[in-house]
Amino acid sequence: MRLKRVRLTDGTTSTAVLHDGRWLPLALALAAPGRAAPDPELAVTGDDLVACLSGGTALQARLSAALGAAAPRHAELAALVTDEPLLPFAPRSFRDFMLWERHAVEARRGLYRRFAPQLYADIAAEEARIGAIPPQLRPNPLWYARPIYYMGNHLSFRPDGAAIPWPSYTHALDYELELGVVIARPVASPSPEEALAAIGGFVLVNDWSARDVQIPEMTEGQFGPVKAKHFASSMGAEVVTPDEVLPYLDGLAARVRVNGALWGEGSTAGMRHGLAAMVAYAALGEQLEPGELLATGTIPGCCGVEIDRWVAPGDLVELELERVGRLSNRVGAPPAA
Repeated sequence: MRLKRVRLTDGTTSTAVLHDGRWLPLALALAAPGRAAPDPELAVTGDDLVACLSGGTALQARLSAALGAAAPRHAELAALVTDEPLLPFAPRSFRDFMLWERHAVEARRGLYRRFAPQLYADIAAEEARIGAIPPQLRPNPLWYARPIYYMGNHLSFRPDGAAIPWPSYTHALDYELELGVVIARPVASPSPEEALAAIGGFVLVNDWSARDVQIPEMTEGQFGPVKAKHFASSMGAEVVTPDEVLPYLDGLAARVRVNGALWGEGSTAGMRHGLAAMVAYAALGEQLEPGELLATGTIPGCCGVEIDRWVAPGDLVELELERVGRLSNRVGAPPAA
């Protein structure tokens, strides 16, 4: 099932489901004239996308049946949906991981190349000498043992189509194409099976980064990225249920275009830690609640620092992840000095 949150022509909002090629607002479809009021479990989904996910496949089957019963009104209902882009839900928290070794290596390589060119030359010489990736480019040992993450700013998410502010303190803004995981059921210190079952949906995430600020925060600071990350993230408009993604997770294709030109391609293949381990570690010793958002970290090849290409003010950055969706945002201009 594919869902999003939409603005209706009367100014109200509703969860909408893609049904036979049309986006149908649940708030109206479940309250069709002449029909008995839906039971409370269905009614709450009308403007609560996370509730649609929390009910699992059983609830989603009931929603599909209700939409089928409203078939004579489908065209009418779809016509009430505007094109205004909205966040599909407001995350209760945001944890961002780094699940691919290749991204970790290539991002470090790119950071050295731009911000420490002499060190980069020394590392490149060592790599050529030993014929292998040198230790300076590999993640720290803890990364191999655990799916580590940082806590992002869940209040700074912007929807598809929104402008991304260029912070006054950076000269190296970057995009990051990531798979977002929506928690739909409470879970605490779970088994891998329980952790996977807590996933209710997937969404496309762009974890915008100020790379020149990220380096000192992560190498000289005590806690991790803050101003390098917290100014903005963006999220795709559509959320898809696990059955649409999990069977294909080992090879989803990802693409990045900037101003229409292809800048990067990648795949979800090759995670060091799987999604079950990611959710289980996030919930180790604490409880995750429905509506919390986790992200996998950058899919290899899908950020600018890896390829040494950098966005500029006014650029349109378009992300695409197979079976999940698309996300586009235009980069704003730095504030006047």
